[in-house]
Formats: sequence, structure tokens, C-alpha cells
Amino acid sequence: MALSNSIIGAVNFAVVLLSIPVIGAGIWLTTEPDNSCVKLLQWPVIILGVLILVVALAGFIGGFWRIPGLLIFYLVAMLILIVLLACLVVFVYMVTSRGSGHAVPSRVYLEYNLDDYSGWLRRRVRSSYKWDRIRSCLSSTSMCAELNQSYRMAQDFFNARIDPLQSGCCKPPTECGYTFVNPTYWISPINSAADTDCLQWSNDQTQLCYSCNSCKAGLLANLKKEWMKADVVLIITLVALIVVYLMGCCAFRNAKTDELFRKYKQGNPYN
Repeated sequence: MALSNSIIGAVNFAVVLLSIPVIGAGIWLTTEPDNSCVKLLQWPVIILGVLILVVALAGFIGGFWRIPGLLIFYLVAMLILIVLLACLVVFVYMVTSRGSGHAVPSRVYLEYNLDDYSGWLRRRVRSSYKWDRIRSCLSSTSMCAELNQSYRMAQDFFNARIDPLQSGCCKPPTECGYTFVNPTYWISPINSAADTDCLQWSNDQTQLCYSCNSCKAGLLANLKKEWMKADVVLIITLVALIVVYLMGCCAFRNAKTDELFRKYKQGNPYN
């Protein structure tokens, strides 16, 4: 019984360690400028990681101090959290399975189309109320100013591998036919009505293409890339949690069996 309880405690200590990558993935998302502006995935991930940590600590204490109530709480609560984590993993995969950049003539960087992304993600940015808040947050960052510092010549900029957010928000779409002056200042063509985004572009450094659909698409492309990285961490953690949880269940069953056998030898199997 003591050995089994020690195993249960050790298993729960492993779960405590497994909560760290979940919490870490959420914290990493909060450090990314786009995720910090949207605030969609990071807090559910952090909260789930903290709950896993709390439940694992309860199981750890219950295992080493032989508190059956805490062990039962651990087994039930951890099962629920594993199911929730699995649901989150599947959800992230489903909303990030669509959407990719498109090559444009004479450009190395890609451009992005809002309609390529999942409906759930699109709804997060299509509302004017939601987008106004996100746009204000994005425009306060230095991502577009950094392009002006890095690229002086047009060909250098056209050959650059800029990230999706910079491609969508800091310059007009290539099909608009604008003439390059610097990465965030372009001369308008005579007819710029090829796309609604062409009319949205402004050389005002606080406006640029932050109101464009291309900016929304670039944001979703960035979110997709970062969420997929976080999802890989969550998948690995989920598999490890399932294995450790099953080990804990086996140890708990063995502990109860040992206790029943001991009581039977003493002639009182039911007390």
C-alpha cells in the first residue's frame, strides 16, 4: 500500500511537470504581438495548464499522505481536464487547417486572402467593433516601422521574406499597382479600383492598410502559424498526460487491492 501510494505521488509529480509546457505555451502566445492584440487562445491554454497543475498537486499530496478523497478527486478531475485538453487540441487543429499565402509576380513575400481561412477565425475579425480594437493595438506596434529601417531599395523589399502581418497591414496589395517609395509609402496609380483594399490604403503611417481585408488575412495567417506551434506542444503534452494518468489509475487500483487483501488476511475485509 505504501509503495503504491508512493508511485501515485510520483506519477502526480510527473503531471505537475507536464503542466509546465501547457502554461508555457499560453505565456508564449501572450508575448506575440498579434496574439496579444486578439486575446483568443492564450488565456484558455493558461487556465487549463493552471488547473492541471492544481489537480496534480492535489493528487501528489493525496498519494504521499494517503488521503483517498484527494486521490479520487484527482482521478475524476484529471480525466475531465484531459478531455478538455483533447477538445482544445482538436479545435485548434480544425480552425487552423485552412488558409495559406499566395505567390505574386516578381515578389518573394506572399500575400493573403481573408476568405481562405476558417469561418470561425474570420468572424473574430470581421466585426467592425472587434477589428477597431485589434487595429488600434496593431498600429501601436513597430512592425511596419521596422520595414522602413530594413529595406531602402524596392528590389530589396520585393525579395524580402516579410511575415504575413507585415505583408497584409504595412503595404498595399500588389494587384493595386502602387509604386514603391519605401515599404510604408507608395504612390497611387491613376486607377486603383482593382480591389476594395486598394481604396483603403493610406500613406498616413497610423492608417496604412490596417483597415484592409489583407491585414485581417495576414493577422489570421500569423495566428495560424503560432497556434499550430502551440498545438504541437499541447498534443505532445496530451499524449504524455494520458500515459501518466493510466499509470496513476493502475497504481491506485493496486493500492486498493493491496489494502483489501491486507484486511482480508486480518479477517475483516469490509472495514
